[in-house]
This record gives sequence, structure tokens and C-alpha cells, in this order.
Amino acid sequence: MPTPALKVAIPVSLSGTFSLQGRQALAGLRAWAAAANRRGGVRVGGQLRPVQLIWRDDRSRRDGVQQATERLIVDDAADVLIGPYSAVLSLAAAEVSRRHRKLLWNQGGASAEIYRRGNPWVVGLLTPSDEYLAGLLPAVRQVSPAAATLAILRAATGAFPADVCRGVERAAAALGFRCVLRREFDARNPGFADVVAEVRQAATDLLVAVGRLENDLLLARRLMETGARPPFAALAAAGVQRFQDELGAAAEGFIGPSQWEPPTPSPAAESVGAPGRDEADSIPYFGPTAAAALDELRRAGDAAPAGPLPVDYPMAQAYAAGVVVERCLQAAGAAADAALREAAAGLDFRTFYGRFRIDPATGRPAGRQMLLVQWQGGRKVVIWPPETASGRLRLPQPP
Repeated sequence: MPTPALKVAIPVSLSGTFSLQGRQALAGLRAWAAAANRRGGVRVGGQLRPVQLIWRDDRSRRDGVQQATERLIVDDAADVLIGPYSAVLSLAAAEVSRRHRKLLWNQGGASAEIYRRGNPWVVGLLTPSDEYLAGLLPAVRQVSPAAATLAILRAATGAFPADVCRGVERAAAALGFRCVLRREFDARNPGFADVVAEVRQAATDLLVAVGRLENDLLLARRLMETGARPPFAALAAAGVQRFQDELGAAAEGFIGPSQWEPPTPSPAAESVGAPGRDEADSIPYFGPTAAAALDELRRAGDAAPAGPLPVDYPMAQAYAAGVVVERCLQAAGAAADAALREAAAGLDFRTFYGRFRIDPATGRPAGRQMLLVQWQGGRKVVIWPPETASGRLRLPQPP
């Protein structure tokens, strides 16, 4: 009798707002499944089980992801359920998984709200939103000890902007930064003319802005056009490649958060996304090296059905979800959700994507640092944390 396949399922955005990230996530999961099957499958309780990947389009909609998740659990009898991209869709998928007592491996939603709801059937991989810019103020102080003032702009709706800014304000209070401007804006129609004028008048040392990608692009343009950009400016979307693709030279000097960056030749960046070298040496490593994972992801991106895809963080974190699930399956010895949840709560290990450890009570990731990148000379340079940085934070030249 043949060994039964391990059904790994994901509700994924193949249409709608998040279609690019959804296609990238599916490519990343395909890369992991293909690599696992080349090794004969995934070890579960002494058996090697081939991976069968199943997906349904959630259409980038809350109702769509709930329908897709329901069908993957009930109709497709998924053994493992991987979460979708985006916080809003992950929250909706988690509601369905909780109702079915099905473990959701949250690889695409960074909102801290996911873990505040007391859902025991969620395990997270991403640094939560309230830690996104935890290293920003220490990084600024490191190169500019006199920096003391801060301006915060955020979209008026959504848990993600509020969480990111809440984390920044905690750090500001601890380091003695004074917030000289707080403004909310309508993400659907931000305008920014009045806001940019206020930023210029505030003459702040540091600006933090959190909105949609389109908001951050528009704000960056307005800041550069008017000469209002402060010495340091961090935008939530500045860590993605599209930021530089659309702004070109105007992206220079902007700082952004990143869950993951491809490995670089720099010795300081060998373990990008992982803890410091001394600590990392004591934490076991599982899965492919960063270089091997990057090769797998590039192949999967080049072979994507609807056309080649760039290797970006949605692809990497979906691949990482497969690696983490594989390790938890080994530890649990079974694919039962309760056994997997118990195994995840007791493990602490590293992958190419960084450290995996969770708060046993909430499933929230613990001990994983967010990267900060800055655009320097047309490329992203990891500038924080220091032990994994490939360069230093630079004070941009006046526009």
C-alpha cells in the first residue's frame, strides 16, 4: 500500500489586490514542496510522506479567504493549513481555522492583533507589527547621538499602522525622543500637502510613516519635491523593491523594515534575519542554507505559471513555513493538529529565514528581530541589527 501523501494547503491571492504577493507565496511553497519530494518526502512518525500541495484562490477578499479556508479544511481534508498573505486575510482565515480546531501556520500576516484574540490554533513565523521598527531609534542614535525629535504619520484605519506606531512610541519613551508631530491620514485619499507642510515646519530629526504602499510612495515623492524630508525618514513600505523601482534615485536614504533579505557576500550578513553569532551558535539549525534556499526560490520564481516572479519576502516566508512545518512534523511524529501545536510550542531552532520560537500560550513569534534596510546607491543595505548588518545607517545628503 503506497504511503499517503501529506496534504499541505493554502488559501492564496491569485487575483485581486494581493495577487502579486499571493503568486509569490505560492511559488515559495511550491519550491519547498519540490525540494521535500526530491528527498523522498517529509518524515512523519517514521514514514516519508510525499507532499501534495493544494490551493484555492481567496481573491484578496475577506469573504473569499473564509470560503477558501473552509473548503480546504472540509472538502480537501488538508493535513497542514498554511495561512494567506496580509494581516486582514490572515485574521479572517484564523477565525475559520479556530472554528474547526485546525492549526493555521501564519506566514503572511504580521499584525499583532492575530495573537491578541486568544486563538490557540495559530502559530506565527513573522516578527509582529508592534516590533517592526523596534531597532529604528537605536540605529538613529548610534550615528546621530544628538537626534531627539520624532514625527509620526499613520493611516487612520487598520490595526497594522496603529501597532507599528505604538511600538515606535514605546521605544521613543525609553530613549528620550520627543514626539513633535502626530497625524493620521485617510489611506484612500491622503493628499499629504498639509501634512508635508507640517513635517517641514516641525523640523524633526526623524519621520516615521505607516500606510499602504501607495501612500508611502506618494508621501516620499512629496517629501522630496518640497525638500521637506527630515534627516532620517522611515516608511513602512520602503523595504520592498517596488519602492526603489518607482522612485528611482529619490528612494536614496529612506529606511524601511524587512522580514527577510537575500544573503549577501558580506561576512556580517551571513546570518541575516537570525540572532547574533554567539547566541545563534547555541541554537540548532534546520533546513537548507540561505544560499541553497535562495537558489530554490529563484528557480521557482522563474518557473511561475503566469510568468517569472522576483524573489521577495512573500516567497521566502512561505518557503520558510514549509521548513518550519517539516521540523514540527518530525518532533510531533504525527500530522495531528494538537500534536503539531504542542511540538511548535516546545521548539527553538533557526532556519534560513531566522529564528523560530513562539510564546506557547499565544503562538506569537518570540526572539526574532526585524531587519531594517536603507536604500544606498540604488540597493538595499541591512543596517540593523548590528550583528547581521551589511552596512551602516547613513545620513542622506540634502535633496
